[in-house]
Amino acid sequence: MSALRDALRDLSDAAFFDLLEGEEAYLLVLDVPGVSADTLDVVVEDGRISIEARREKAVPDGFRYVEENRSLFFDADLPLPADATESDAEAAVDRGVLELRLPKREATDETTIDIVDDETEDEDA
Repeated sequence: MSALRDALRDLSDAAFFDLLEGEEAYLLVLDVPGVSADTLDVVVEDGRISIEARREKAVPDGFRYVEENRSLFFDADLPLPADATESDAEAAVDRGVLELRLPKREATDETTIDIVDDETEDEDA
């Protein structure tokens, strides 16, 4: 998870997020103001999380920009935690807050590996 945490820290200072960890999943909460499900793409594949958000802004009649400081785009490419899985990942956006749930891999059964004694094999030859 440290690679994901480091990548999140490298995001723009304008990106506000929380990263939570539970027994069964990670939860990334990311502020994406002005973004809806229609203007948001989240893809989790090949060990990466890709987030592209587009904000739609309308300029009211009779006004023009003097200064524009609210970005129209948010793009992030983040590493998936090593113990997380792409399958069954879920995303939802509500009032400009994206919640991305990344399930953890189930612990696999322990595998015992037989060790061959090279000296015993040499004597048999």
